[in-house]
Formats: sequence, C-alpha cells, structure tokens
Amino acid sequence: MKRKEFIRSALPAFLLLANGKIVKAHDYWLTAERKKRIRLRFAIASDGHYGEKGTDYERYFSAIVSAINREHQRHPFAFTVINGDISHDDKKYLTPAKTALDQLGSRYYVSKGNHDKVTADEWQSVWGMPLNLDFTIGKNAFLIGTSSDEKGVYQCPDLNWLGEKLEEHKNKNVFIFIHINPAGMTDNAVNCEELFALFANYKNVKAVFNGHDHDQEGIKVRNNVPFIFDAHFGGSWGTNYHGFRVVEIMKDDSLFTYIMNPNEIINKATI
Repeated sequence: MKRKEFIRSALPAFLLLANGKIVKAHDYWLTAERKKRIRLRFAIASDGHYGEKGTDYERYFSAIVSAINREHQRHPFAFTVINGDISHDDKKYLTPAKTALDQLGSRYYVSKGNHDKVTADEWQSVWGMPLNLDFTIGKNAFLIGTSSDEKGVYQCPDLNWLGEKLEEHKNKNVFIFIHINPAGMTDNAVNCEELFALFANYKNVKAVFNGHDHDQEGIKVRNNVPFIFDAHFGGSWGTNYHGFRVVEIMKDDSLFTYIMNPNEIINKATI
C-alpha cells in the first residue's frame, strides 16, 4: 500500500518512520523497549471553546487537564500545546480558560484559533506569549502560528515569519502547529499554496498539527508533509469523545502518535 493510500484509510495511531515508511502499530507502544527509545514526547489538544453556550465548557476543561496530567504522571511530557479555539467568540473567556489550563502539570503553549477573537496585544497580555512563537528542544524546533485575524476571519499563517524560522531551524527537525488546516484538506480549511512553495525548500518539516475540524482525528498527507488532526476536547460538535493527541519523537527520529479518548489509547492502526 502506498503511503498516501495508507494515511487516507488509516486509524489515528500509527508509526511514521524516519525514512518515510509506515509500519504496523499493534502493541508496539506497550513495550518497555519502545519507551527506552523515546527522545521526547508531547501532548496536543484543541477546541475547548470556553464560554460556548449550551456546552459544559468548565467541565470539559477540567476533564482534559486531568486526563493530560494523568498521562504526564505516567510518562512525562516535555510540553503541551493547546492548538486554538480556546475560547468562544468573547475575549472575556480567555482569562478563565487560562486559569483552568494553568492546572496542567507540564509547561504549555497556545495557538490562537478563529474563535479566539482578540488582538495580538490582547493575546500577549493574557498568555505572556506572542501569536507567532518558536522554541527548540535539542535537535527539534517547534513553530506555533496563527491562522485567523482578530475578527475570526480565516487566513494563511504569516509566511514571512514562517520562512525566517524555517531558515533559522533548517538543521533541525521542524514541527508546526496551526489551528486551521492550511492545505485545503477539509471543508473548513484554507488553501495556502504559497506554504507548499516554502515547504519545498525545507525537507526537515516533519509534521503540521491542526485542530479546528472537530470531526477530524486522523492524518492527511500533501507533498509528503503529514497534516495531523487532534479532533476536540470541547465544543458542541465533532467526534463522540473529547480527547487529545500524544506525540513521541524517537531517538532514531521516527514519530509515534496516537489519540487518547481521553483515558485510553484508541484506534490503533494495523496494516
């Protein structure tokens, strides 16, 4: 089976090798030997929609924090990313959402989603971090961008900033977090062709992580770049569970990832 065909039909748990091949997941994740091979692991959750009417958003936030913390205690995360739509259409909800997320046991970073309707200055004031940010851990670089303006209008990420950071980190493995899929892959995506012209010059982009589409829990590939979705942990629609994604970077630079539902690993892929 070709790589694209596998990604299109596969379930969310998979093993993506450094050479581009995908192998059977089975119970690989359970073994003590595999744990020894992990260089770094992190969690991703998105779409909590704090403040959305008709939803139990406070409970959703408490539940996801507890679930991530339990997994962090079992095998620590280097960090967690909350990948957009943290609040729902009103800036007053960002501060209580932050108070809830501050209970996470790991360091965390945030991206702005289309429902997080604030200016760049307001975002900085609440979170203490800019809309576009990057950080490195060892040989890995992590870029977090935004995909909408203060009114919630969808847009491409800041390609000037992204280009500068890709050049700066050209000798590292790069992982990118953007709330809205920028590759036109879903009904709610944007299509940023310029992004792929940029990626063509940087073969070290290992994955792009997206939220936004609450019903998307798998992986799609375009131009050999995996776009990895994490569904949602709040909101009024989407998958029938509220969960988060775990990503493990192995010492051989392979990538292992799966969804927590939110307390169990679900949908392990076999080929």
